[in-house]
Amino acid sequence: MSKVEGGMRCVKYLLFVFNFIFWLMGSFVLAVGLWLRFDPETVSLLNGDKAPDTFFIGVYILIGAGSLVMLVGFFGCCGAVRESQCLLGSFFACLLIIFCAELAAGVFGFLNKDKIIKDVQTYYTSNYNENNNGTLIISYQKVLNCCGTTENPCPDPPKDTKDCETGIEEFFNTKLYIIGYVGIGIAGVMIIGMIFSMVLCCAIRNSREVI
Repeated sequence: MSKVEGGMRCVKYLLFVFNFIFWLMGSFVLAVGLWLRFDPETVSLLNGDKAPDTFFIGVYILIGAGSLVMLVGFFGCCGAVRESQCLLGSFFACLLIIFCAELAAGVFGFLNKDKIIKDVQTYYTSNYNENNNGTLIISYQKVLNCCGTTENPCPDPPKDTKDCETGIEEFFNTKLYIIGYVGIGIAGVMIIGMIFSMVLCCAIRNSREVI
């Protein structure tokens, strides 16, 4: 085996390992997105007919991007094994699309954080004023360990019980930070992935020319 052939095989294996890691990252993003979407606590707070759906927009972006990352990682592995420049070129193009989607999810989570929290607080307050013993209100109080609102607090709340507007802010702050950090973090890895895939594609092409 010549040095060029040995280097070609090394490049191929490196690209395969990278794409496998990429596929695992897609699985992680998809798992986080599905958890945020179907988390029983979150669903119980936003399952009303007039519940704001802004929160789930960022979640859907994560789910879509995670699914696409898994698919792209799979085709990237196939391209590495078959040494197909067409598949690798498509892989690079998809990386760029995923980078934009993940970045959009992260920016959405951070920029719309206050609006999403305000919408949920307004939704809770309006329902609380209509019927403070309704099923929805009981769900909020149970999940968030809260009672009442800042303007209409509970008469005798249990010890260490906060008002539900504060509970909503704390709860959704945590969820939205997860969306933001996962989206921007994976987008950062996308940049490394695009650079890495470009270098390896060039190495494969140059090795073929030498051979």
